[in-house]
Amino acid sequence: MKNSLFVLLLLCAVNAHAGLSKWVDAEGNVHYSDMPPPANAQAKTLRAVPAAGAAAQEAKPGSAPSAAKTYVEREAELKKAQLAKKEAADRAAQEQAAAQAQAENCAAARQNLRTLQEMPRISELDANGERIFLSDEQRQQRIEKAQQTISSLCK
Repeated sequence: MKNSLFVLLLLCAVNAHAGLSKWVDAEGNVHYSDMPPPANAQAKTLRAVPAAGAAAQEAKPGSAPSAAKTYVEREAELKKAQLAKKEAADRAAQEQAAAQAQAENCAAARQNLRTLQEMPRISELDANGERIFLSDEQRQQRIEKAQQTISSLCK
């Protein structure tokens, strides 16, 4: 029983490498066959027979690569593509985070300028923790500095 099953599987495997042609005879009947069609029939090759030299050419290290890629090559290409896609997504996320941080810094600088321009008296704490008020000259210098900051951050 095991021997007959083995022979049957072996025959199926041999047939898997056979070519397959589709052709229509003179009476209009469609034929599917692994045998070559008659010369007067229009044939369409559904599956080509592998060339005898194809396996030998793959074994040569200096020969040109075959069109069909092995499983390992396809897997390596897939991993490479996934890695490139992940790196691009990471780069895009970093750029988006940097743009958001710049927008927040721009908004804070504009708020600082608005405060300096609208408030008549600005106070801050000195090194001793005492409140001091900015003079008009100091306030004007801070306004100019805030405007420079805005021009560099808000583009």
